[in-house]
Amino acid sequence: MLSHISTSPFFLRPSLLLPSTTAKLPYYPFQFPIQQKRHRFVLSETRAAAATSMDSVAIENVEKRCKLSLEELNWDNSFVNELPADPINDNIPRQVLHACYTKVLPSVPVNNPQLVAWSDSVAELLELDPKEFERPDFPLIFSGASPLVGAISYAQNYGGHQFGTWAGQLGDGRAITLGEILNSKSQRWELQLKGAGKTPYSRFADGLAVLRSSIREFLCSEAMHGLGIPTTQALCLVTTGKDVLRDMFYDGNPKNEPGAIVCRVAQSFLRFGSYQLHASRGKRDFEIVCALADYAIRYHFPHLENRTRSEGISLNAGEENNSAVDLTSNKYAAWAVEVAERTASTIARWQDVGFTHGVMNTDNMSVLGLTIDYGPFGFLDAFDPSYTPNTTDLPGRRYCFANQPDVGLWNIAQFTAALSTAELLSDEEADYVMERYGNKFMDDYQDIMTRKLGLANYNQKLISELLKNMAIDKVDYTNFFRSLSNIKADPAIPEDKLLIPLKAVLLDIGMERNEAWTSWVKWYIHELSTTGVSDEERKISMNSINPKYILRNYLCQSAIDAAEKGDFGEVWQLLKVMQCPFDEQPGMDKYAQLPPAWASRPGVCMLSCSS
Repeated sequence: MLSHISTSPFFLRPSLLLPSTTAKLPYYPFQFPIQQKRHRFVLSETRAAAATSMDSVAIENVEKRCKLSLEELNWDNSFVNELPADPINDNIPRQVLHACYTKVLPSVPVNNPQLVAWSDSVAELLELDPKEFERPDFPLIFSGASPLVGAISYAQNYGGHQFGTWAGQLGDGRAITLGEILNSKSQRWELQLKGAGKTPYSRFADGLAVLRSSIREFLCSEAMHGLGIPTTQALCLVTTGKDVLRDMFYDGNPKNEPGAIVCRVAQSFLRFGSYQLHASRGKRDFEIVCALADYAIRYHFPHLENRTRSEGISLNAGEENNSAVDLTSNKYAAWAVEVAERTASTIARWQDVGFTHGVMNTDNMSVLGLTIDYGPFGFLDAFDPSYTPNTTDLPGRRYCFANQPDVGLWNIAQFTAALSTAELLSDEEADYVMERYGNKFMDDYQDIMTRKLGLANYNQKLISELLKNMAIDKVDYTNFFRSLSNIKADPAIPEDKLLIPLKAVLLDIGMERNEAWTSWVKWYIHELSTTGVSDEERKISMNSINPKYILRNYLCQSAIDAAEKGDFGEVWQLLKVMQCPFDEQPGMDKYAQLPPAWASRPGVCMLSCSS
């Protein structure tokens, strides 16, 4: 299992280019110009006061415009206005042909819904006045029970590969997009209610969500944002007041759980599967693939619209055929490269913090490179490259931590295949996109690992040996890298004192392993001593990339357990801690502790897709 670590902790394997379900392991503040022009004469007190008053009024007007009520939000709704619609507007499960979406209204049953958590930072993105959270009708609106003025709600139509197998039409089975909001900076934000009722894409499901999974999504999307990782975010969490029947362990013992809805926010929820579905349906739908690509480029990659040869690049697609790929002659190729590189960068950041998505199906992959669809995710506790948080993934561990970079490549291959099928990419361009993915991932990953260790240059052998030792001794991934900044770059430290800075993270290791770690630390200190960086400077730098706090599953579960009893205090506390994961936060050390014994119970350390 660890053989691949000896050369590189993660590498891209051609074997994963096959659709197998059992793949083997191996991130303008407004500044009103209030400065007065200087004159050689002095303004009268009256005129000076008037000028100051005018400036104050202007600033106040700007601030008011940036604190909007729900009714004042600027809805654009480009997706429904510019892309083909399903002519049938109902939520009956069915195949939806030749359409990107179906207009559908939220239909979740509610009984005195309650707003239990929200994000002020997301409200700021939308320029929504925080006082709006105090509105009595806010829970009704964001449970879908009352309409939101200006919204045109719909469910998106897409397909995807699930665990390596083509699943055909999938779509938003319980997520209903309210529409797109443009803020004063022309930033586009989609609002989406997850768990808002049935859509034509619900298949045999009820379109609902439970509190357990909704808390996890709310907290993790905000935690990932705090870590600086591209992600969807969450505006608010509302309980519906109604129970939802769920078989959490798929063992035939369903039980009622509290229902809830998360309002997810992203620049776009377009997925790889948005393109795959229409490419799979034949030539009539190829124009939809093109329309979706044009839409994505127009609104989310506008810099690609009018590229010229002087602005772009013509790069070698491979040494064997020595052919060149001109990214200025085909905007779709340039776009696909950017999608691939954003995806690679995001996955490199996942590996940085020990995040395991758990369900990297192509319908769960964002064309903006965002982390989306938080289901049975997990952050590494003990370092284990084969760790998967998803019980459904256990047979082949396709989506385990170590496989994520390779699965990302496999998913990019499916995405480029869809574009090639729709005649938007040539085979050479598709191959080049995948090559750029691999290069971008390795560049970003090597840079990240170099900074995590405070090194001057990437040292593959040193890092590989470290990860091998961590895996053997099941060292806590997050706490180890945070503790590593305590090591001094002093080669004169006695051998029996070398491991003192790591004492809290190297637990229960015997004599043989003590020697292995001592040897590695000596090697590490030698490398540090050549950097010319002081211990204090290096510690600050390392602590800016190695978080102290991550959203461990047991922390989520503690918040869930309390919330199911009506106490949302822990949800709020976790939100606060996870928004600043790199800060020491005195008094919050308990949120950096190792999982307690009870965290090994089913439903905590590992989860199913049931939510």
